Order: sequence, then structure tokens, then C-alpha cells
Amino acid sequence: MFHFPALHTSRLNLREIVESDAENIRQIHGDAEYMRWFGSDPVLDLEGAKKLIATFASWRKEPVSGARWAIELRGQPGLIGTCGLFRWNRNWRSCIIGYEIAPAHQGRGYVKEAANAIIAWGFREMQLNRIEAQVHPDNAASIALLEAFGFPQEGRQREVGYWAGRHHDLLQYALLNAQWSTENAA
Repeated sequence: MFHFPALHTSRLNLREIVESDAENIRQIHGDAEYMRWFGSDPVLDLEGAKKLIATFASWRKEPVSGARWAIELRGQPGLIGTCGLFRWNRNWRSCIIGYEIAPAHQGRGYVKEAANAIIAWGFREMQLNRIEAQVHPDNAASIALLEAFGFPQEGRQREVGYWAGRHHDLLQYALLNAQWSTENAA
């Protein structure tokens, strides 16, 4: 049986996403305006949220392709967002980071705190050399977060994404383990 890697920070618990999180997932992923940066169309109903949770869970099955954590405030059960490492290429020792948080919890540093924990976990436990991120050019908050962690921009992928009925460019960012170790050593 697979043991999901629960992580803890000063304000957050990062835990497995479970079916009882479906309503919170639907609320976050069902908001078309908020999800304009996520890279997929909004989740329209509870069944769609359950399918998304099943997709996240499937990432942990062999061959392992990543993990997605529920972001939860310590002492306050209930998912307020998710973060994850996915598309794990074991041979290349690389993966992609993704995250989102409910609009009511934005601007409080929760995503930065959660991302810090999963980046450290990825470099340490997954033995990653490279963590990538693809970000919509208009997603200023996500770009600022990545740059705060030292992710340099590597280029622009033209019309690589398709959602909301049209193609989207994405900016490519990546952080190497050597950069993380140097810049984030405590």
C-alpha cells in the first residue's frame, strides 16, 4: 500500500486529496475567471471534481508520475488549494510544479509556503535535478512567485496550451537543484 507523503509547514498541512474534498475542488476549479490560468476548462459539477481527484490520485500509481497535495490550514480542516509535482521523468530527474488556491485565501503567502515545502521535498525525496513551470504570460502572481524562488525564465512556448476555446502561449521557467541548494539553504 502506498503511503502518501504528508508535509507540514508553520501554517499548513499538505495531505492527500481525497473524495471528501470534491466540493472544495469544485468551488475552486469551477470558477471560470479564476481558472483562466490553470490550463484546463472549469470543472462544472461535483462529478467532474471527483474525476479530477481521481486523476490526481492516479499520478501516484506505477509508473509514478507525481503527487498532488491538498493545502489545508493547520487546525482548520478543509482544502483551500492544491499544489503538486507532476510529469515526473525519472530518467531525466525532472518534473513540473503546479498550484492553485481559493480566491478567499490569496495574498497570504500560503501558496509560497506550500510550494517551498514541495520543492524541497522534490529535490530531496524524488532526487530531482530540475523543476519546471509553465505559466500564462498574464499570470503576474504566479510569475512573481516563481521568480521569488529563483526560477529563471527560459523562453516562451507559442500556443502550447488549449483551453477556454483558444490556444495560449506559456512562459517556461525552471529551477535546478544546485540553485535551490545555494539560494535556499537554511
